[in-house]
Amino acid sequence: MFLFSRFISCRSFLSGNRLFQPEGLNCMNVYDFDGTICYPDSAISFAFYVMNRHPHLWITFFPKALRNLIRCKKGKMTRALMMRRFFEILRVKDFDRLITRYWETHEKNISAWYLAQKKPDDLIISASPSCIIEPIARRLGVNFVATEYDREYGVFLDNLMFAKSKARYMIDHGFPMIDNFYSDSLADTPLALCAEKAHMVTGKAQVVTDWPHLDPETLKEVHRKINSGWTVRL
Repeated sequence: MFLFSRFISCRSFLSGNRLFQPEGLNCMNVYDFDGTICYPDSAISFAFYVMNRHPHLWITFFPKALRNLIRCKKGKMTRALMMRRFFEILRVKDFDRLITRYWETHEKNISAWYLAQKKPDDLIISASPSCIIEPIARRLGVNFVATEYDREYGVFLDNLMFAKSKARYMIDHGFPMIDNFYSDSLADTPLALCAEKAHMVTGKAQVVTDWPHLDPETLKEVHRKINSGWTVRL
């Protein structure tokens, strides 16, 4: 009854989607990535890594990215548009070489508490581009789902894997039941409600506690955070 009620709560965030009720499937643990099992944010960290190796980007890219972030914080630009423009840094010609070298030196950013409990059937689900998440997921030997971004054309190929879209993806693609879900953001509440147990991660991806109680004030914050500005369902 408890698990069923959690799925009903999840569904309330995802009107129009079927209720996922798999049979005979094992549970798995699901993790957000940036700020949850990796600190600092991998997309931002990699952007600085790229700019340090292509100094002209400090002039041509960084000021625009900073302006877009400020506009997003002020509500003058949607999160989806801000992220799409930020991801333009991934279009550098030597991306493949840079991302390989980046994770060779930055795999140490993965939290020790996660490595201690890592399982082969873990799933990382992240709003960061798949071209950043895939290499580290393969190094860790776990599964992943991330935002599909076309580096050639600079566009999203699917929904931004953020907030409600994470829960929609899990339900629509028939994933197994979620035993434990971990995230650093209330924006992931829709997916947290789909799990048997949800955990909030704080303290630079080092402190794991229970998911906050969803009182009226917390729910207001949840609804504010899950608004990505993305209105098209692909």
